Amino acid sequence: MSRILIVEDEERISSFVAKGLRAEGFTPTVVADGITGLDYALTGEFDLMVLDIGLPGMDGYRVLERVTVDRPALPVIVLTARDSVTDTVAALEGGAADYMAKPFRFDELVARVRLRLRGTNEPAPSDDLEAGPVRLDLRRRRAYVDGAEVDLSARELTLAEVLMRNRGLVLSREQLLSQVWGYDFDPGSNVVDVYVGYLRKKLGAGLVTTVRGLGYRVD
Repeated sequence: MSRILIVEDEERISSFVAKGLRAEGFTPTVVADGITGLDYALTGEFDLMVLDIGLPGMDGYRVLERVTVDRPALPVIVLTARDSVTDTVAALEGGAADYMAKPFRFDELVARVRLRLRGTNEPAPSDDLEAGPVRLDLRRRRAYVDGAEVDLSARELTLAEVLMRNRGLVLSREQLLSQVWGYDFDPGSNVVDVYVGYLRKKLGAGLVTTVRGLGYRVD
C-alpha cells in the first residue's frame, strides 16, 4: 500500500484529497506547512508527495528544491493555484514529476499518482473493467455492452469507471461527487442520481444497484 504525503495548507482541499486517496487504497498523510512537509519528505517513509506551492513557513519551490537534492527518488506532483506557463516550467525544471493546476479533477489526480508510482510499488491499473455484459476500455475511453459500443460522455464514463473499480462496495453520493466532479462540488446536488439514471439507460437497468440511504453499488 503506497504512502502519499500531502503538503497543503487549505484544509478543505487536503481533506478532500486525503479522503479520496484513502478510498483508492493509498495511505495519505497531511501536513499544512512547508517546513514540516520537508521534514516528513526526507524521512524516506513516503512513496510520493503531493505538494502545494503557496505554503506557510517555506515556499513549495524551496521544499521541492531540497527534496530533489536529498530525496531524488521521491516523485513530487505539484498541486497549486498558480497556473502560468512560467510556474509550470519552474516546477518541472525544479524536479517535479508532474504539475496540476487548481481547480482539478480528482480522477485525473489519481491517474497521475498511479502513473508516477509505476515501476516502484504500485501496479499499473488494468486497461479493462467488466461487470456483467458491460466492459470499459479505459485506454481508449470507450464502453461496450455485449460487445457493442455505447456512446458515453466523459463524465458518464468516469462515473462508470469509479463504480466498477469498486465492485461490491457501496459508494455514497458524497464519495461519487468528490471523485467524479471534483472537490468544488455542491453536496446538496442531485447530479449523481441524474447520471446514474443515464448509465442505467445506456448500459442496462441492472448495472447499478441503489442501496437505500447509503448510495450506489455495482455488483
